[in-house]
Amino acid sequence: MRQKILVSGGGGYIGSHCAVELIEAGYHPVVIDNFSNAVREGDVPESLRRIEKFLNTQIEFHELDLLDKPGLEKIFKMHSFYAVMHFAGLKAVGESVEQPLRYYRVNLTGTINLLEVMQSHGVRNLVFSSSATVYGDPQKLPIDEQHPVGGCTNPYGKTKYFIEEMIRDQCTAEKDWNAVLLRYFNPIGAHISGQIGEDPQGIPNNLLPYVAQVAVGRRKHLNVFGNDYSTPDGTGVRDYIHVVDLAKGHIAAVRKLKDNCGCKVYNLGTGTGYSVLQMVNAMEKASGRKIAYQIAPRRNGDVASCYADPTLAAKELGWKAEYGLERMCEDLWRWQSQNPTGFGNGTQS
Repeated sequence: MRQKILVSGGGGYIGSHCAVELIEAGYHPVVIDNFSNAVREGDVPESLRRIEKFLNTQIEFHELDLLDKPGLEKIFKMHSFYAVMHFAGLKAVGESVEQPLRYYRVNLTGTINLLEVMQSHGVRNLVFSSSATVYGDPQKLPIDEQHPVGGCTNPYGKTKYFIEEMIRDQCTAEKDWNAVLLRYFNPIGAHISGQIGEDPQGIPNNLLPYVAQVAVGRRKHLNVFGNDYSTPDGTGVRDYIHVVDLAKGHIAAVRKLKDNCGCKVYNLGTGTGYSVLQMVNAMEKASGRKIAYQIAPRRNGDVASCYADPTLAAKELGWKAEYGLERMCEDLWRWQSQNPTGFGNGTQS
């Protein structure tokens, strides 16, 4: 029998790529999503409908919001889950500054509901989608897992930090719980099929989807926020990781749970930082198109440089990122050029 994994937020960018890797690794994902970051096609996310096609499989899906605790109870009564992969949550940094209460309610209450329902149904294995935002302003580079956490610069980052702490405390209280907290750096790229990828609703908050939309003609130009940082070309430096590498890191994390590992934390990054202008150049090369940009003032809360030390994940999970910058941009461009308006086929702004 294939082990069942509940995937919360499995219709979104990272969740859908993880569903692919789960299926290919022989697991049975059961996906729940409330469509806050997934495009609907009938009763299911379009991302999952496409995965079913290119993998020639069927994926069980339930439309559900984690704030609906009775609905969650119902799913856990229907299935015996080996583990939960928890992606569901609101994730826009700027929006979290403007709507902190909404972020705390959705991300924290949703997670508490999930943990309580897991507890009452005896499901004690968890992989959590955390973020390098928990580190706040880097005190040293590269950032390893021992770097201080909690000095977050926005409410979104704080929700990730608070959830990590809740999970950690739960693992301490009940010794048979196992959790792997994965701190992502900057996931980009798309599945090689070009069938699924990142499809931001509205104006993209992240650099690469924005750059891709400029290349495909959906946006006029890119704003580069600040070119006076103390970095090689003055623009911000980040650790970009291919979303498929990231998804494979989640499979390694699920495998780690069977060691009764307690609560573990790993960075998922490449260990290499690239600047905004390096990314623009790489996307120009991948797309064969000129990408117009303008220099704009720095954004509040942005740091100059941020990149991972990924050695612990290599040592303990046997995982490391395999795809380089060129492949990330090629795969992103394949997705964007085949789907100029994302999943919505012309229905989106």
